[in-house]
Amino acid sequence: MNETLKRTISGAVYIALLLTSILFSTESFIVLFGIFLIITIYEFCNLVNLNKVFSILFGTLLYAVIILISHYNKQTTSFLNQLFKSNFDLEINIQQLDLILLAVTIVISIKCILFLFYDSVQKISISSKYLYLLGYITLPFVFIVKISFGTNNYNPKIILGLFILIWTNDTFAYLVGKSIGKHKLFERVSPKKTIEGFLGGAVFAAFAGFLISKLYIQPNPDFSSRSILIWTIIALIVSIFGTIGDLIESKFKRIAEVKDSGSIMPGHGGILDRLDSVIFVAPIIFLFYQILYYVS
Repeated sequence: MNETLKRTISGAVYIALLLTSILFSTESFIVLFGIFLIITIYEFCNLVNLNKVFSILFGTLLYAVIILISHYNKQTTSFLNQLFKSNFDLEINIQQLDLILLAVTIVISIKCILFLFYDSVQKISISSKYLYLLGYITLPFVFIVKISFGTNNYNPKIILGLFILIWTNDTFAYLVGKSIGKHKLFERVSPKKTIEGFLGGAVFAAFAGFLISKLYIQPNPDFSSRSILIWTIIALIVSIFGTIGDLIESKFKRIAEVKDSGSIMPGHGGILDRLDSVIFVAPIIFLFYQILYYVS
């Protein structure tokens, strides 16, 4: 089959699956990203030579427990009470839990950024591998789910808006970089990325953020300038940290001496290749949401 046709078909299936799960229900969205998490962990374990069975069990269990506690607290308590015929008390301060998880993820994200600048690193320690599994892979999937709830109920527009910004940034970074890119962004990790491409992606992502805030998130005559500012900032966060996330995955692939994280998507590589930007961006967007919430 023609390579372009492969890419088109697999890309269309991926987008259709993503849109259907996000728009259909909260549960379908959570389940799909749970499946994505399992595949991503499998691919990451191949990259860093980590035990797959333990890693998948650990990541899946952690994801499930946090989601159940965060968004299905009452249902989980009721189920356990019926199952064990006891009176379980699962009153957990969700805000404190979120802050702890966020702090852990941000610290490991900083470690990931420092990892980019380690020129001599050709072998990653076991402890670092498990830290990356926790804070670079597993917890970001939790935050992808959490940011889709905004400050209250599940809102598919939020997560769709985020994916639109990421796709816009990636597409125009590639197009601008290919057409006028001359200055390398981080050549030793990703030789094809350019400063011009990065700036082009950021500009178009900011414009997409403006359109999202005006036409999609608040489609009414009284839409506020605050929404424009918020989505423009989110677009800039996506451009900066999405690019860093892409570079970090490229560093892992360079050490593993592979082109793609997997082959589940013909012509595109693996799920980690598709989600490397969003998993690094999600905790930062969640932090931004928390700052907005406390300020307002």
